[in-house]
Amino acid sequence: MGLDDRSLDKYSATVALKNGSSLHLRPIMTADEEKLIAFFNRLSKQTIYLRFHHVITHMSKEEARQFCTVDYQNTFAMVGTLGEDAEERIIAVGRYARQPGDTVAQIAFEVEDKYQGLGIGSHLLDQLAFIARDKRITKFEAEVLSENREMMNVLVNSGFTMHRQMQGTTYLGVLDLATTPIVEQKSMEREKVASIASLRTFLNPKSVAVIGASRRPNTIGNFVFRNLIQQDFKGVIYPVNPKAESIAAIKAYASVLDIQGDVDLAIIITPAETVQHIVEECARKGVKGIVVLSSGFADTGPEGLERQNRLLKTVRSYGMRLLGPNCMGLVNTNPAVNLNATFSYVFPPHGNIAFATQSGVLGSAILMYSNNLNIGLSTFVSIGNRADISSNELMQYWEDDPETDVVLLYLETFGNPRKFTRIARSITAKKPVVAVTSASPSPRARTSTSETGAIATDQAATEALFKQAGILRVDTLEDLFDTGSLLANQPLPAGNRVAIISNAGGPALLTAEACRARGLEVPALTDNTITRLKSILPARANLSNPIDTSPEFSIDQYKQSLELLREDVNVDIVVAIFIPPILSLSEEFAAVIREVAPAYRDGGKPLVTSFLGLRGTRVELGFKDKGYVPSFAFPESTAGALSRALQFSERLKKPVGIIPELPDIDKEKAAGIIDAALQKAGQPQVWLDAGSITGLLDCYGIKVVPLKLAKTPAEAVEAAQEIGFPVAVKLLSSSITQKTDVEGVILDCRTAEEVEKAFNRIGKNLNKIGRKNEMDGVIIQKMIKSSVEVIVGVTQHPSFGPLIMFGLGGIYVELFKDVTFSIHPLTDIDAHEMVRSVKAYQLLEGWRGSPRADISSIEDLILRISAMVEDNPQIMEMDLNPVKVLPDGEAYLVVDGRIMVCAESR
Repeated sequence: MGLDDRSLDKYSATVALKNGSSLHLRPIMTADEEKLIAFFNRLSKQTIYLRFHHVITHMSKEEARQFCTVDYQNTFAMVGTLGEDAEERIIAVGRYARQPGDTVAQIAFEVEDKYQGLGIGSHLLDQLAFIARDKRITKFEAEVLSENREMMNVLVNSGFTMHRQMQGTTYLGVLDLATTPIVEQKSMEREKVASIASLRTFLNPKSVAVIGASRRPNTIGNFVFRNLIQQDFKGVIYPVNPKAESIAAIKAYASVLDIQGDVDLAIIITPAETVQHIVEECARKGVKGIVVLSSGFADTGPEGLERQNRLLKTVRSYGMRLLGPNCMGLVNTNPAVNLNATFSYVFPPHGNIAFATQSGVLGSAILMYSNNLNIGLSTFVSIGNRADISSNELMQYWEDDPETDVVLLYLETFGNPRKFTRIARSITAKKPVVAVTSASPSPRARTSTSETGAIATDQAATEALFKQAGILRVDTLEDLFDTGSLLANQPLPAGNRVAIISNAGGPALLTAEACRARGLEVPALTDNTITRLKSILPARANLSNPIDTSPEFSIDQYKQSLELLREDVNVDIVVAIFIPPILSLSEEFAAVIREVAPAYRDGGKPLVTSFLGLRGTRVELGFKDKGYVPSFAFPESTAGALSRALQFSERLKKPVGIIPELPDIDKEKAAGIIDAALQKAGQPQVWLDAGSITGLLDCYGIKVVPLKLAKTPAEAVEAAQEIGFPVAVKLLSSSITQKTDVEGVILDCRTAEEVEKAFNRIGKNLNKIGRKNEMDGVIIQKMIKSSVEVIVGVTQHPSFGPLIMFGLGGIYVELFKDVTFSIHPLTDIDAHEMVRSVKAYQLLEGWRGSPRADISSIEDLILRISAMVEDNPQIMEMDLNPVKVLPDGEAYLVVDGRIMVCAESR
């Protein structure tokens, strides 16, 4: 049984190892005989013994052919390879074998001695488990010699449920291949370790080769090389230029292969068409990391994309990592490193903010901006086309980086949103992440005909992604730096109560209004504070919050007032505003801030300033041992940064959500309903009929108003009598999805005569628009008593995957758009917050005497929809609208629903 290219791609993977390098895993092929023999010959006797349980000194071609011959169903083998084409060599093998039809398979692994301890065995196990589940294998068995501790550790640390027993000198280990949270957590931990190791090569290299270094002024090759020298990089620098003997009095090399010492990092600044050959030379040299500043790859169209894919294949084949292409490089301001591997002449101050940007051109402006405002960075990375290293790995690195307290991101695309969310959730549990995006709208693969799809804009999807990930989203680069500066240098606010003090009333009032508009409170001060302020400030001062000291104040009075506000128990944040009448007073005010700021910081109360209309004044307020007091130019900037700091502070207090195990779910029956609908339609996508929708929802324990189908007026009357009056009569059609648009819904029919008239009226309504032949009959449902109507929906976004929507339901959904989105999968906390984030939530709580609705049942409904989407990726669109939410304790009822399924899963 052969394996075609598509299957080969499906089961192949590139994995990151503990030492930061990468390894390509692919299915074994019959053509691998010679490579397998060479691999066997490099194994030590001990490794061979631990694998085969006895010593084998020779592998014949016949034996190699047997090992390479698998059917990819009952027998499967994966190989780990380095190099490509003729230079490819096997360094690891993992395989399973079972009897046909059995659900248990035996596994075995071998890894070349010099590559042991890098996590290769764990990656082989993960990949084989993924394949085995696809082949309906539920368990792996492994016979492991008692002295083979490394193999036993691979099994134990996999996260799979394991049972083992001793049989003589051999352990029999049995792994349950079901994916569990522990399995996912172990995989994430391995991924994170590898990412951190990879990025150390880039951010803390011991040696750097600049390939394309130049003596010519005003060239990128000259800028990068001189930046490394002038910034006093602590490692070794090698200029590579075949046309120069030396550059800046340092010996130059014609090729990276001519360098005598090791090279950790290669920075390539040559025309795009030359990069492939240079990277191949770097691979032979043993370079670990590649930074390609050159453009001319995916940024230039199909030809460039093909060039980039070829480059990435080479990089991964040789275990290297790639930053870029089309990037501006990276910076590490740690004095022990002093790495400026960019073409920007600006080297920002050392600080605790990490910055990643996809835009190379914008990167220069970012470095200049941070330098001008004295905003200190720990590291700066331009990821460019992000062919390999992305913001995901950078966040994993910065999560545990002791030099970084705040992460700032400029993003244009998100890659894998699910992975991005998972990693971001992890880091934002410890450190704030602030992001600005310029992502252009994604081209929708099709025009959505569901209400959910019509409302699900790219903006809504991005908001959902950031909200769930805990990322603070801002609209401008100015907001990005304002928020980052505050978070990096001040304690988090304990609450939302702001005290404002100013030497002018107007700015104080504007700031107060800006704070209130962003959810901050400007409370009354304590009586004790007001009494003491009265004894300090001039008689004309306004002592209520916001405080106007009046123009007659003295600097000492301002200082004493700040000290009182620090002690006020009604205040969580203090904003000090100053309008300098003369420059000398500005300097005195800055001195006061420097003097009182340490006590604020030690007491855990944020202090920020505003020299109204001035930028960069923070330079005068700095003190390196205790951080900085940020200064903002305008009230809106002040309030915006404070509100986002509060948002992060509140996030840290929230419980961690879980994806609950839900009862009353029949996955197999649900899958059968979808498969049957697709087969019956004979088309790649289809809207489910009413019966299929009811059946599918029932498989997930979702409560639906009972219905009956009728093809004639008489059948409609009979159905209504069985259900009981009053009833609703609705159009039944396989082609018309919006019933109300064609006047296909008639409510509150109380007699048989009214039901018969409703049937005929719907037919006449369709006949008027020439669509009578699209009427398949009607749906009869029991009328539900008055209650709050909500909508729960699903749509597949081309970039973000499944989006789940909740909001105010009924026929005006697209008019009012009182909805919220979350990205699948949802936790219990996600569902809880979705319900409470729309204005209609006030109706659910009971509005003007109406009873409180069963809110917990709606949260359960949202989670069941998420579970349905997880189990059935064929679901492309869904509207459950209206969903009648009944009084507390009575749950809900889905009145109407539309579900589109597609044969191609996501």
